[in-house]
Amino acid sequence: MILCFLVLLFLFWGINHIKKVNPKSKKIMKNDFNTKYCERTKKFAIQLCKTLNIDQNTEASRIVIRQILRSGTSVSANFRAAARARSKAEYYAKICIVVEECDETVFWFEILSEAALIPKVNIIQLYQESIELLKIFAVTKRKLKYGKD
Repeated sequence: MILCFLVLLFLFWGINHIKKVNPKSKKIMKNDFNTKYCERTKKFAIQLCKTLNIDQNTEASRIVIRQILRSGTSVSANFRAAARARSKAEYYAKICIVVEECDETVFWFEILSEAALIPKVNIIQLYQESIELLKIFAVTKRKLKYGKD
């Protein structure tokens, strides 16, 4: 009986403690920037999938397109994870990953373009969007690192 009481007391204390901590951590990371860029990166990933779902007649184009799809969709997934971060340190770590993945996506677009594996006209908008996202997230990373708003 005492054991049951102690378990219930512990569970009750634990639940109340969680209720007090969680809203504070969610408040840190919920804002318009996260909402806007969660949606924007998701649209970017979807557009990548639609645009690069083409016949890949060479091994080189298959490899490069696969890499673009991996890194480009990873931008969206990792930014979404950043938006759900439990602390500022976790948010910063996830933004660092987002910047790396954006940079990798830009790199693979440059390879795809310079090797003339597919016509530039097919990928120019996605390439420009990947550069723009890279700039935005690099500035965000810098502001987080140095504590500027």
